[in-house]
Amino acid sequence: MAYRPMDDDKVRAFLAGLPARPAILATTRADGRPHVAPVWYAVADDGTIVFNTGRDHGEGPQPCVATAWAAMSVDDDAAPFSFVTLEGPVAISEDLDDVRHWAGVIAGRYMGADRADEYGNATACPASSWSASPPRRSSSAFAVAD
Repeated sequence: MAYRPMDDDKVRAFLAGLPARPAILATTRADGRPHVAPVWYAVADDGTIVFNTGRDHGEGPQPCVATAWAAMSVDDDAAPFSFVTLEGPVAISEDLDDVRHWAGVIAGRYMGADRADEYGNATACPASSWSASPPRRSSSAFAVAD
């Protein structure tokens, strides 16, 4: 089995493709312990990965704030298997208009356009925090099992 990395266009297509795949977000807590969580995400026009770390859900954004960096993995768990891993700096947005916009975009990817507003409005609140991570490093492979 050959390791075949994806080029930038294939990485973007994989990340932005449908059906939307959940990502696994890895961060480091302030005390140094690791933290991982599944997240929904979207890819902005400039390649920024935008995801929800809701303040009221488990660890919230604190692990992202602790180091200002995160890593993310997205995989296709069906044969022949493919994956993309990313890492990069994290920025927390408290701008409610920005939060609402991205909440709708992300919800539309996972729940469909007809439910985007419903899910977007349910998660877009001042108690939520949204993070954007323009990836600096990545690895990928497609058709791993071929």
